[in-house]
Amino acid sequence: MKDPTNIESAYKLAKEQFAELGVDTDAALQRLDSIHVGLHCWQADDVGGFEKGNSELSGGGIQVTGNYPGKAKTIDQLRQDFEKVLSLLPGKQRFALQASYGDFKGLKVDRDQIDITHFQSWIDWAKKVGISGIDLNPTCFSHPESNDGFTLSSKNEKRRKFWIEHVKRSRKIAAEIGKQMGSPCVNNIWLPDGSKDIPVDRGTLRAILKDSLDEIFDEKYPSKYLVDSLEGKLFGLGSEAMVVGSHEFYLAYAVKNNKSVTIDTGHYHPTEQCGDKISAMLPFVEGITLHISRGVHWDSDHVVIFDDNLQLLAQEVVRSGDLDRVHVGIDYFDGSLNRIGAYVVGARATQLAFLFALLEPTKKLKEFEEAEKYFERLALLESLKAKPFGAVYDYYCAQKCVPVGERYIQEIQQYEKETLTKRQIAA
Repeated sequence: MKDPTNIESAYKLAKEQFAELGVDTDAALQRLDSIHVGLHCWQADDVGGFEKGNSELSGGGIQVTGNYPGKAKTIDQLRQDFEKVLSLLPGKQRFALQASYGDFKGLKVDRDQIDITHFQSWIDWAKKVGISGIDLNPTCFSHPESNDGFTLSSKNEKRRKFWIEHVKRSRKIAAEIGKQMGSPCVNNIWLPDGSKDIPVDRGTLRAILKDSLDEIFDEKYPSKYLVDSLEGKLFGLGSEAMVVGSHEFYLAYAVKNNKSVTIDTGHYHPTEQCGDKISAMLPFVEGITLHISRGVHWDSDHVVIFDDNLQLLAQEVVRSGDLDRVHVGIDYFDGSLNRIGAYVVGARATQLAFLFALLEPTKKLKEFEEAEKYFERLALLESLKAKPFGAVYDYYCAQKCVPVGERYIQEIQQYEKETLTKRQIAA
């Protein structure tokens, strides 16, 4: 680890520079500490899950590239990997599960039969390792009943009822998770439903989806236990021409029915800025869930990095003053590199982006804007890019007793040598 004296000195200098702008770095770090980034289980095993007989099936627009050695193949291995990730990140984190990752103990449990018993060991484990909350996604893909590309919008009533029951059970499980964890569980609904080629009757499919959602949400749960969120998409593999649950559909449904909306940053046109959507949506929806990804040319789920899009997203969330109504999580799956490293790079980039936003002298920038001093506004925004916010993050890492700077690389390399490589040999 870096010399703590140097870290302290660098932080003191950074603190002085930000203080000149009216920014309290200690307060910014305290606020950052309250942002518990949701880390998704499916990066650890390439969206495999632990079902017997279902998760081997492809489908639903999910495509993982790469076959880097050592991916988790059991619940114990996934938990082991995740605990390593936690040891390399400052602050508290949340954990996001797919319903297909239940602890089924090798038994065949179809998705319309899941219940809290299949997730109790996850809750117990999360409490043991200090995870602050668990979120849950119903898994409406990679299943024989989704092979035609439709689930909740299916015209096949038997198939549609299967998926309605699955999502109902997911919500019930999520509410119990929230109750036991003492933190609301975000139950995020994403569907693969769509058409590969040009459909004629989009309206009927969306009417069916609306009816399915109405039936699902008829059962009410306390908001202190459950947050319902809806995740739209521009297109996916096998749904290039039309996605039934588009952003516009879910946004309209959420506004009318007091639900949250999930913004997956890979689910929009490459020229769209998801940060711009925050202030447009927050006044009208119950809340926003962020699934932060990095699409390259399309929804390709690259590892999150500290880029302009992430920076704007974090800035707009912080500037909104409604940070507590935004659930922050990452969502990507890359099998072409060390998976633990992928977690840590993405989570740290997300934390760094929110710290950068929290260190912004927003009041001063707004004063420039109100006075139409646009040169001054632009100049200050540019000046901030060179401020030593990295020294503030290093100090945060040191205070939380996790590796500072790039030092975590060596720890991951050692973990790969001692654990992942042996796992590959054993297979």
